[in-house]
Amino acid sequence: MASRLVVQTSEGSVRGRAEGAVRRWRSIPFAAPPVGKRRWRAPAPVTPWNGVRDATEFANASCQPRWGAGLSPGTLQPVSEDCLTLNVVAPAEPSDTPRPVLVFIHGGGYIVGTSALSLYSGVHLVERGDVVFVSMNYRLGPLGYLDLSSLATPERPIDSNLGLRDQVAALEWVQRNIAAFGGDPDNVTIFGESAGGNAVTSLMVTPSAHGLFHRAIAQSAPAHWAHDPEESERWARTYVDLLGGTPDSAARAIDTATPKELGKAMLALYRTVAKDVPGHFPLEPTIDGDFFPEWPAAAFRNGTANRVPLIIGANRRESSLFAWMPDALPTKPNRIEAMFEATDPKVRDRVIAAYPGYPGKAAARAIGSDVTFWHPSVEIAEAHSEYAPTFMYRYDFAPRLLGGIGLGATHAMEMIPVFGMGETGIGRTTTALGGRRGMRRVTHAMQDNWLAFGRRGRPLASWPGYNTGDRATMIFDAPPWVAFDPHAERRKAWAGYESHHRRGGTAPGEPAIRA
Repeated sequence: MASRLVVQTSEGSVRGRAEGAVRRWRSIPFAAPPVGKRRWRAPAPVTPWNGVRDATEFANASCQPRWGAGLSPGTLQPVSEDCLTLNVVAPAEPSDTPRPVLVFIHGGGYIVGTSALSLYSGVHLVERGDVVFVSMNYRLGPLGYLDLSSLATPERPIDSNLGLRDQVAALEWVQRNIAAFGGDPDNVTIFGESAGGNAVTSLMVTPSAHGLFHRAIAQSAPAHWAHDPEESERWARTYVDLLGGTPDSAARAIDTATPKELGKAMLALYRTVAKDVPGHFPLEPTIDGDFFPEWPAAAFRNGTANRVPLIIGANRRESSLFAWMPDALPTKPNRIEAMFEATDPKVRDRVIAAYPGYPGKAAARAIGSDVTFWHPSVEIAEAHSEYAPTFMYRYDFAPRLLGGIGLGATHAMEMIPVFGMGETGIGRTTTALGGRRGMRRVTHAMQDNWLAFGRRGRPLASWPGYNTGDRATMIFDAPPWVAFDPHAERRKAWAGYESHHRRGGTAPGEPAIRA
């Protein structure tokens, strides 16, 4: 076993460690540290090293608010601009054939998150599915998702879409190296949740990512997240003002600011944008005409998105998790009304009528959930199903405790069964008042479908494909079941809705989702 813990990559040898039935390697660099002159630049190749690099412990998380890098109560991971690393988990037993590869992209609103979180270990997926699992860090916050390229000068070049470029670089590393860990570079599935789900749909419309993966799973993806260069330029100027810089000193201001100063100014900009345009954030991919060339809705509708099999879906009560963050989603009547200012009043009235009880709390939260997660996912599923196998789901399972505290099947709860964490502390807490047997059933259903999809490009036979005819949707509950066109009235009501995120998806007046 000891000899199988040292693996030769194209950049140098790494030593992992054995943990029961798996082998694990942590914090392998996939790009050069983006520090100094490499701050604000696309990821550069790793400098090869001599000898054997220790890969038994996690290194740094991406720069973020300190609370975001919490691994467990009282434990914080170090944060640094030197963060471009990935992790690999593989079965301990050798295989005569290459294993499917699952690559996970964490969420956190492009503000917080780390691949070191125990929830994302991937060990249970590897043990159950005989696969190789990869997770990555990428640049977050202003260093990764605030497009400051409009501030570039001949002396100080600045690139766009840095976090997305980091993800592409990680996938290129997988193509170069995963065979050495027993994985199949010709059978790579990317999957992610929340902002990680947006990363998945964004990578599907990123030309340089084509060919680097072969299936995709987008969980609770705000798939409409993107903004145009004009917005980026306006926010860049505001950001420099918040840093205390001037137009003449902009490049110097963003170069000399510490990560803490950059983060503080980013949170101020974030709050301003979220209040002014509900549901819109400055930390999103930018349509730069080059690396990320077109609006995601347009790419999926015209077939220029990567035509790989896709699973996409959302949770039944996404927004209840965000009740304590009033600016996160448009879940209050005043923010919902502001959200509709850019669209036809008839569409506004039709949408509101589809949510009985509005402006009550439950109806308002349902609107916030649907406009952020469910509605964009339906739009992507409908468009992509014209070109490639597409499978849609909704996660409904909610143990009694989650229902009792008002969360239900809220945002990120499906991560517990997907990663097989029902018997860990977090899983046992959520089922403390009952539902443990249901959790096991949902875990088996989700993992078996995710693994089957990763192995052959389609889930189990009990899950029919999505199309614009019957709109079959797998409902993950205990037991799982298939619904046809769930919430049809809501789906039809959103036709024609225009927002800051929907540009390029449809012509004015053209229904975004077919009735």
